[in-house]
Amino acid sequence: MSWSIISADQVAPQRWKNNGGWTRELLAWPHPAQWTLRISVADIEADGPFSAFEGVQRWFAVLSGHGVRLYDYELHPGSEILSFDGALAPDCELVDGPTRDFNLMHRRGQGRMRVQVADEPLAPPLGQWLGLFSAAGGTLVHGGRRMPLAPLSLAWCEQPAAQPLSFEGQGSAWWMSWSE
Repeated sequence: MSWSIISADQVAPQRWKNNGGWTRELLAWPHPAQWTLRISVADIEADGPFSAFEGVQRWFAVLSGHGVRLYDYELHPGSEILSFDGALAPDCELVDGPTRDFNLMHRRGQGRMRVQVADEPLAPPLGQWLGLFSAAGGTLVHGGRRMPLAPLSLAWCEQPAAQPLSFEGQGSAWWMSWSE
């Protein structure tokens, strides 16, 4: 029931195989080798295809930079988060220079994943795993406990107490809830 918090600044970047960018993996849960959820912040430096992840649903949002084009979408900071089939490995074209992006991956068939903008309090039931990602930082409030979040932070809790939950902050932020 306790919360864990990590920011992208605490994670060493890993170069992509295609040299088109860098990833800072914030969480691979429940185990890095056999994850159900994988959450990261990526820096895209060059046009190119996404890596293919068969059987994975992905959520993607631009956090900073001028944006990207994926499929028929042009995404910018503040655009709605995009969900797509990870097996499709879409081409990514930078709009005007590098971007920093949020990525969430969920293995289909391993529970249910729900993602929603963190602009409203979250009411119980909360799920078996609960996370909050904040681009600009802020304060996570759960049952009266206040937890500060730095920019580009992920907070998560397994088996969260069924108490009111809210986020106070600016910029893009998403609740992520997983249950079997």
